[in-house]
Parts: sequence; structure tokens; C-alpha cells
Amino acid sequence: MSTSLHYQVNTAMTQIDDCWNRIGVRGDASCEQLILHIDCRNCPVHARAAAELLDRLQIDEIGDNLSEQAEEQAEKQPQSAADLRSVLLFRIGEEWLALPTALLEEITEQRAIHRLPHRQNAIVLGITNIRGALVTCVSLAAMLGIGIGNGDERNGRNERQELLRRMLIVRHNGQTTAFTADEVHGTLRVADSARQAVPTTLTRAAGHFTHAIIHWNGHSVGLLEQELLFNALDRSLA
Repeated sequence: MSTSLHYQVNTAMTQIDDCWNRIGVRGDASCEQLILHIDCRNCPVHARAAAELLDRLQIDEIGDNLSEQAEEQAEKQPQSAADLRSVLLFRIGEEWLALPTALLEEITEQRAIHRLPHRQNAIVLGITNIRGALVTCVSLAAMLGIGIGNGDERNGRNERQELLRRMLIVRHNGQTTAFTADEVHGTLRVADSARQAVPTTLTRAAGHFTHAIIHWNGHSVGLLEQELLFNALDRSLA
């Protein structure tokens, strides 16, 4: 990046509240909006700040320096980044789990689930409306043998627990499916070297669908094997 452009960016940034660097994903992650938006890039505050920053800069000069900036960033990118995999961390019951971030289409607040008549299946809960489209809702709790099978009737929930619940919409092999998580942490980049073998003591159904374990914030997180999991879900939907 040229010296003049670097100066302009730094000057503009001092006039903008870059909350993402203080309380967002690049700071201490204390922002309450992270529960809703998961990542600062999904937050309207971040979008407004980006628009304001561009307004303060000379757009022509930015365009002239894009190639130079991209080359510099590529040179700084560590080779070990190729070994990192992005996963989405979420909790069901007391179990922390993770799926590849690439599967995720959307995270929404809990939606009403309409049960399918004459369908007795603990895994298939029904359908819900996501942006005008009917999406099948499943219970990973039932599939993995965690807590109450349908995940909807746990006792003793407090207000905070209810606020933490989110519906995750994922897509695999062209099939869109929704499921409820009791809490969503967000994305995490995991190095291959950080993955550990699944302990033999993990005998519940979750062990069958887990291909590795990572340790995060004092928790053991099960990395779910997407092919096994979604093949099993497809059989439940058949």
C-alpha cells in the first residue's frame, strides 16, 4: 500500500468507532450483539462504518492500489494457513460440537416448527418457514443421543438460556436442513495438529458421528463428520 493511502486509511480510522477491534471478534468479544450476528461482518454497525470509511477516502487512489495491496497481503499470509479449517462451534445440551463453516447458510432466532401429521419420528421435528421457503427441521439432540430427544421440552430454562437459542440452517448436497442449538459461539479456525482422536469411552451415538476432538475454553468439542451425519439425516427423512 502506498504511503499516502496508508496515511489516509489511518487518519480515517481514527475518526471511526472501530468497535470490532475492541469488543468484537478482534477484541474481547464482549459485545452483546455477537449473540445475534455471530461475526462483526454481519452487524449493521460494521457495514455503516465501512461505508463511512470509504466516503472519507479517495476512491480513485484506492482502485490504483488494490493490486499492490493484494500482493502484499499474499506475501504476509503464513503457509500454515493452508492447514487451518474453519468450523462453527455450537452447543446442544451440555455438549459442544462443530461443523464445517462452509455448510452454514444462515443463523436465525428460534422459529415456530410445524409438525408433520402422521409422522412419528424423534429426529424429524417438522418444517419451518425460512424467508418464504419451507425447510425441514431436525433434532441433532435425538440423532446424537444428547438430552431430551426433541430438544424442545427441557425444564428449568432461564431467560438467558432461551435468548441464547438459535436455529441453524445448513446445506449439504443441495439439501437444506434446520436444527436448533442451545448456544452458538461462532466460527473458529482449527489447525490439523490440534485435532485429537475420539476417546474410546465416548460410547453414545455422538461418538459414531464424531471424527475428532479439539479443546477450546476448557471444553472438549466434537468435530462432527458431515458425510456420516447428513447421510443418517437423509435416511431419517426418507
